[in-house]
Amino acid sequence: MERADYLDFCRSIAGASIDQPFEDDFYSTVVRHTDTGKWFAVLLEHGGREFVNLKCEPLEAEFLCCAYAGVDPGYHMNKRHWISVYFGASDVPDALVRELTMASFRLTARKPGRLTRS
Repeated sequence: MERADYLDFCRSIAGASIDQPFEDDFYSTVVRHTDTGKWFAVLLEHGGREFVNLKCEPLEAEFLCCAYAGVDPGYHMNKRHWISVYFGASDVPDALVRELTMASFRLTARKPGRLTRS
């Protein structure tokens, strides 16, 4: 999957919004919940490689990092709870990238019965 295709997929998620919140950084892109503003995907570039950081259950994250060369512990994030999935020549199937994105969306969603700040 390429970055542009991934962003198209994210635009199709009901309850998601896309923005570039970092001043003078026109590449890094955040995909967040429209109701809480909480991030569930962060598109970055480091060392000439493009990737997305996604929240993930710790045991699944460990498995994915071992199973795919295109998955690493989350760059610049909590490495126990986030993974980096590389775009382009990655061995991670597009369907899995979409599945992991939706799992991240669910993991970061507002929990039922939780109060929000005004």
